[in-house]
Amino acid sequence: VGPSGCGKSTLLHLCGGMDRPTAGTVVVDGVPLAGLGDDGLTQLRRERVGFVFQFFNLLPTLTLAENIALPLLLAGVPVGEGAARARVCADRVGLGHRLHHYPSQVSGGELQRSAVARAVVHRPALLIADEPTGNLDTDNGHRVLATLRTLNDEIGVAVLLATHDQTIAAGADRILRMRDGLVVDPADSAA
Repeated sequence: VGPSGCGKSTLLHLCGGMDRPTAGTVVVDGVPLAGLGDDGLTQLRRERVGFVFQFFNLLPTLTLAENIALPLLLAGVPVGEGAARARVCADRVGLGHRLHHYPSQVSGGELQRSAVARAVVHRPALLIADEPTGNLDTDNGHRVLATLRTLNDEIGVAVLLATHDQTIAAGADRILRMRDGLVVDPADSAA
């Protein structure tokens, strides 16, 4: 949690192996990232990390179903299995009825929920979410957070989420407060 520009997104990029630290050590699912080359980092992200970016990053020429299933295709999962898993994830975030639409045909909130479904379709060990509810109304925001909580509780997906919203942060098991690129006040929440 922290204000804009405090380093939340940078920390998420470091934890996801998208950036390399200038000092310190980053370990994801027991793997020290410093020992991985570009191919190793790519494989780690493809297999063990899911990302929900602040600006969706859906491919405009693919349907929502195809966008959601894309990580599975890249991992070599058979198309039929990928499509089935994409449907399950889309249903979890309330998009089962929109799977055959393209990103240009749905609302911003539906784009955000598609991005969440894509991030969890490959059952990652770590889900990194940068403002995953930022473009959602209250009901859809709660649905997405409930999905993230269920994934954490039922299958052990660790969720690392950045937000400005104290209400969202209050639902976390642990809260880290950031200012000027530093963790300044780690505190466990009551959740």
